[in-house]
Amino acid sequence: MTILDGQTAFILGASAGIAQASARLLAADGATLFLLGRSSKRLDATRDRILEHVPAAEIHLHKGDPEDEDTVKNAAQAAFDVAGRLDIIVGTVATGGTGPLVQQDLATFTDHVMGNLRSNFLALRYGAPLMANGGSIVFVSSTSAKIPMEGLGHYSAGKAALEMLIKVAASELGPKGIRVNAVRPGLTEAATTQGYIHLEELTSSFLERVPLGRLGVSDDIAPAIRYLAGPESSWMTGQSFAVDGGNEVRGAPRGPMFTV
Repeated sequence: MTILDGQTAFILGASAGIAQASARLLAADGATLFLLGRSSKRLDATRDRILEHVPAAEIHLHKGDPEDEDTVKNAAQAAFDVAGRLDIIVGTVATGGTGPLVQQDLATFTDHVMGNLRSNFLALRYGAPLMANGGSIVFVSSTSAKIPMEGLGHYSAGKAALEMLIKVAASELGPKGIRVNAVRPGLTEAATTQGYIHLEELTSSFLERVPLGRLGVSDDIAPAIRYLAGPESSWMTGQSFAVDGGNEVRGAPRGPMFTV
């Protein structure tokens, strides 16, 4: 027996790096995986990579938009139907983009803010009522929810709102035995950072603010998600903690680093 045997984990945005690494750890500890993502090809590749590490993993795939209400509602129910229970939800969907606030129009600003809220709210709204035996909901926030970074205003606003959503949800759902927490990655190799993470001037200036001296990778973040998903964190809810190489200790780089 492994610690998550018999549990079902519903993961949204499942083919992205952090989600995939987290799914692998959950499967290794016995959880059945239900993976939602937009691309069948990427979902198939994610399943294959997980099976390379956990050959006995039970994995169910669901192609669809994790920001679409009907899709998430149906996917949550399908995840529950696998074994008549839903124990873990991991929401990883985010929207990136850079640029000064005064150079954005309302539609762009709104889309970026909601891109960090919409899927997570839907996961909460349609997943939590199915967690009859309690459970754990884990979202991926960002250190930019806590550290003002010029050029990331829309992203920061969305992540800060997500962290307040987590606190309110934790209070409302706690009496039902459902915990709601988040991880705040620092600058990490991810789909939302591909537009700028390899720019040498940006990363060198950013690394001056990271005591451990390197950028993050998915395997740095996944163990924190696994911890919050499992029974080891059974007395934690409404929390978000940084996995960022120490970036929050030193703060943001000086100047408008995210203007590309």
